Amino acid sequence: MSSSDWSGFDVATQAVRAGQVRSAEGEHNDSIFATSSFVFRDAREAAARFAETEPGNVYSRFTNPTVRTFEQRLAALEGGGYCVATASGMGAILTLCLAVLRSGDHVIASRDLFGSTVSLFTKILAKFGIDTTFVALSDIDGWRDALQPQTKLLFLESPSNPLSEVADLAAMVELARAHGVLLAVDNVMCTPVLQRPFEYGADIVVHSATKYLDGQGRCIGGAVVARDEELYNQLFTVLRTAGPSMSPFNAWVFLKGLETLSLRMYAHSHNAMALAEWLQTHPAVIHVYYPGLSSHPHHDLAARQQRAFGGIVSFTVQGGRRQAWSVIDATRMLSITANLGDTKTTITHPASTTHGRLTDEQRRAADIGEDLIRISVGLEALEDIQADLARGLDEVAAAPLKTAHNYAGGG
Repeated sequence: MSSSDWSGFDVATQAVRAGQVRSAEGEHNDSIFATSSFVFRDAREAAARFAETEPGNVYSRFTNPTVRTFEQRLAALEGGGYCVATASGMGAILTLCLAVLRSGDHVIASRDLFGSTVSLFTKILAKFGIDTTFVALSDIDGWRDALQPQTKLLFLESPSNPLSEVADLAAMVELARAHGVLLAVDNVMCTPVLQRPFEYGADIVVHSATKYLDGQGRCIGGAVVARDEELYNQLFTVLRTAGPSMSPFNAWVFLKGLETLSLRMYAHSHNAMALAEWLQTHPAVIHVYYPGLSSHPHHDLAARQQRAFGGIVSFTVQGGRRQAWSVIDATRMLSITANLGDTKTTITHPASTTHGRLTDEQRRAADIGEDLIRISVGLEALEDIQADLARGLDEVAAAPLKTAHNYAGGG
């Protein structure tokens, strides 16, 4: 069957099968086309390929069969459209901005974006005359009030990192269409297994393939998926000319990750839900941020938009940075790293890592406090994850009692 005709299949099937085109060798597994260039039958064919009057491979910076398989598979998973694969998730966002923005344009973005995304808008794009206004993700009136005649793009991440705030995608689409602007959704936290922004009418979906799409922390990559061909052509022009390209080997690794994506996303969600419930009961924990909890302000919205609640759990502890770091440092199994979406559980302190380059004002606006810890819940046994966290949490919980005892004894 056609490599792109997978619309009638379940997402689990698409993740395994979509996009593959077998060579004359008849290989069952996806092939790695480790080549920089391609040979033409004659000079006429070479000229036609370069002029884009005839389809086919030219140069692996922008046409490679392994990368194309990944692009078509991810597009199928998102529910259709066209995909451009890039060298990183940040490369995907930059490719999008270069394709649809020019000097004098205005962007509205959610203020709780990943720290590097904020820096891209404020420190890089601003140098080229592109202005960005940041608003609260869930404040639809705030988005509406920020609109300007020059606004060309609404950019959001839902659920957000690290507090798992959720945008009302249907309302955002309605706003974007009413004002003739593009809506881009960073879908890294849910992946198309748990959420498909195109179902609500979003124009663009952005991915860091480094995270859940790979799932094992092996490679860096990104992707932009567009609903219509005209927008895809703009993205492809940037890719072809500027060259933020995904390598064939990385594309192959991501294809292997996609094959287990559906299984992993539900397993991550299961473990994360149980961990969030357990954290709520611990005396050292002040607040838990997880959309699967009924206490989360966007729980009902997440339940409508998502098929499960994802693998990211964040929480605040008694005290501040010292206590948060002590919980992190007490772990023996969890990986202290800022990456997420791995089969291995990772733990980090957002205020000093992923969001460390933001100003104090920006962190306050995004509610990234010194007492906040983020967990990307992996696939280890839940009891072992809990036991590893309990070491530091128990010490934090006992610290006030110990201090009071010493004071009493000293008196």
